[in-house]
Amino acid sequence: MSAEEDPRPAVDDDEESREQDRFLPIANISRIMKRVLPVNAKVSREAKEAVQECVSEFISFITSEASEKAQREKRKTITGQDLLWSITTLGFDNYVEPLKQHLHALRELEGEKGGLNKRAVNKLQNSEMFEFSGSSVESSNWFRY
Repeated sequence: MSAEEDPRPAVDDDEESREQDRFLPIANISRIMKRVLPVNAKVSREAKEAVQECVSEFISFITSEASEKAQREKRKTITGQDLLWSITTLGFDNYVEPLKQHLHALRELEGEKGGLNKRAVNKLQNSEMFEFSGSSVESSNWFRY
């Protein structure tokens, strides 16, 4: 894509590095996308970047709400419960129960191992417990986290 075709405004190196600091790594986004697509599916760089920006914005949105709650309660630390509260408050109720299960399983793994190691994280990521669909998604479409 040439500079003329790129819809994003031109930025200097400092601004570019700050922008990348607020996004999840594109490799992680790509890996997640590949897990839910058919094996032969291809995803363009532009599509990956669009998802990267959306996911990062969503995380910032949820985290900002949780941070405000913690500040109102005179706390400096955002907890998992704060995040679940913000997800509910912002209208993403369908994600709360799967995330509660994920948080519970994560705590169990931490307790078993005295902390998470790579094997425990892989076990958690590959668990079928974390497949779910939202109300806006047809029941035949499942997402694995």
